[in-house]
Amino acid sequence: MRLDKPPSISEVLKQFLDRYPHQKKLRQGMVLAKWAEVVGPKIAEQAHDVYFQGSVLTCVVKNAVWRHEIHANRFQIAKRLNDAVDHKVVKDLKVVAK
Repeated sequence: MRLDKPPSISEVLKQFLDRYPHQKKLRQGMVLAKWAEVVGPKIAEQAHDVYFQGSVLTCVVKNAVWRHEIHANRFQIAKRLNDAVDHKVVKDLKVVAK
């Protein structure tokens, strides 16, 4: 009879990610997938391009007002994105208006 409890799916996934050779890219993809959920619909609607340059997440927005708004909250947004994937993937958030 087995007395130990099987590991949870999240624990098995975490162990897999820790050994996965491309874990940085995979985690960055997870951050991009969570972007709209974490920042909310208003910011997500304004950001027409979000991508990584190394460990810096770059967000291209439609105008300078939104650039300022997101830039002012960039540390909080980065923390929430990192918390969403349970790993420090986003070291900084760069916001560009085009």
